Amino acid sequence: MTTPGETSAEKLLARAGVRRVPTDRLELFDCPDFLPPALCGRLVALIDRNRRPSTIADANGDNYFRTSETCDLDENEPAVQELEELLFAINGIDPGHGEPVQGQRYDVGQEFKPHTDYFEPKGGDFVKYCSVAGNRTWTFMIYLNDVSAGGGTRFKVINKAFQPETGKLVCWNNRRPDGRPNPNTLHHGMKVRKGLKYVITKWYRERPWG
Repeated sequence: MTTPGETSAEKLLARAGVRRVPTDRLELFDCPDFLPPALCGRLVALIDRNRRPSTIADANGDNYFRTSETCDLDENEPAVQELEELLFAINGIDPGHGEPVQGQRYDVGQEFKPHTDYFEPKGGDFVKYCSVAGNRTWTFMIYLNDVSAGGGTRFKVINKAFQPETGKLVCWNNRRPDGRPNPNTLHHGMKVRKGLKYVITKWYRERPWG
């Protein structure tokens, strides 16, 4: 395992198919076909079973800032356990530092406007969400299906966009080398124009979760 809560470019790039985006502004990677289609389908079914409206930590007055639906996935589900094993194999992060796996579903017109995944140190809910486990370190996001139109993820600062493809992993470090939150990770879950989008997100923390 790497340092608890962390992985490295060397660890990720050791996996065949992993590519690093050429920028010095953030650590950002993708890996097509990270999850097999059959496992993606099982995870989609779990999301559909228990989805609810998504929320954000610090309300900003925009009721349409995040319009997707969310599902917290049961760690005892075999599909979730398979996913966790594959994530550990690629990132080596101590599983104790991981938040529970979350799934998201985006219908036509739904989006998640430009945001960062870390909690703002001066935000109103920072103590509530970070007093035990600390802030988020890495994000691992996986598209579970192809989308007919729209639904990409755009990193605005570096003008890099990823299009949904079944099983594709996109992951990034939410922090700068000195440990401060990295605002260059600002990203936009763009509107779905046709079809549905299903995504899995796994976040890791500075300290053990819970």
